[in-house]
Amino acid sequence: QVQLAESGGGSSQAGGSLRLSCAASGYAYYVNYCMAWFRQAPGQERERVAAIYTGGIYTYLADSVKGRFAISRDNNAKNTLHLQMNNLKPEDTAMYYCATGAGSGALCRPRSADYNYWGQGTQVTVSS
Repeated sequence: QVQLAESGGGSSQAGGSLRLSCAASGYAYYVNYCMAWFRQAPGQERERVAAIYTGGIYTYLADSVKGRFAISRDNNAKNTLHLQMNNLKPEDTAMYYCATGAGSGALCRPRSADYNYWGQGTQVTVSS
């Protein structure tokens, strides 16, 4: 049974930084998969913010966060995903969800429906 445990999040003023982490358990060591962060603000659709493929070099960052956010996997725990969020803006305010799913070859699919497992979500609130 795959489980995702999220941590981090919270509140920040604009221009500040926060770090999200997600630990995935239940995957066999030889299985490669996509790990992603989605976010959803009230009244808006869930959007993919960042993604990484565990078996290759594929990474993805949404245009809205490029240059501010960075996605990485923990060097000591390969099934742990980090999202470093710098220069936060009020429009980054949302519930952030960690998700995992099969890749498309060595790429990660963009839709939330393509991800099988989800964390419980962690709130990020940025004030101006």
